[in-house]
Amino acid sequence: MIIIGITGTLGAGKGTIVDFLIREKEFMHFSVREFISREIIKRGMVVNRDSMVVVANDLRSIHSPSYIVDCLYNEALSTGKNCIIESIRTPGEVTSLKSKGNFYLLAVDADPMTRYERISVRKSETDMITFDTFVLNEAREMTSENPNHQNLRKCIEMADFVFNNDGTVKELESAVSGIIERILR
Repeated sequence: MIIIGITGTLGAGKGTIVDFLIREKEFMHFSVREFISREIIKRGMVVNRDSMVVVANDLRSIHSPSYIVDCLYNEALSTGKNCIIESIRTPGEVTSLKSKGNFYLLAVDADPMTRYERISVRKSETDMITFDTFVLNEAREMTSENPNHQNLRKCIEMADFVFNNDGTVKELESAVSGIIERILR
C-alpha cells in the first residue's frame, strides 16, 4: 500500500492527476477540500476560498500544522488500498506524511493564465473570481512563515516528483503513470 499526496498551484491539474489515479490505477481519494468544506458547513459559513483558508488555518492552529492530512491519512490507511490525499498545502503536512513511510508527494504547476482559464471553466464554488483575485489568492497561499498557514512554494520544493502541466491531459497522465509505475516497483 502506498499513499500519494498531491500539492500544486491553483488550477494546475491536481484534480486531473487524482481522476487519472482513481480511474486508471484504482486509487482511493481523500480530499482536504472536502474535509474543510464539511467543517465550514458545520460552522454555518459560506463555502468559498476565504472560508477555506480561515477554517483550515484555524484547525491547524488548534490541533497541529498537519491535523487535517493526519486525519485523512488515518482514513486512507484503514482502507488497506493505494490512496491519494489531495491537496497538501503546508510544510508540516509534508513532514508528517513523509515520516509515516510509503508516502510520496507529487506537485504540479503550470502557467498562471492557463491555470486561471482552467478554473474559470470548472466553475466550482471557490473558482468564480477575476484574474486579479486569482493572482491575489495565489500570492496569499504561496508563502508564509506561520507553520499553520499555506506555503505552496515550500510544499512544491519538498515534493518527490514535480510535473509541469502546460501540455495536454494525455501528456500529464503519461508522466504521472511513469512515476506511479516506478514507485510501485
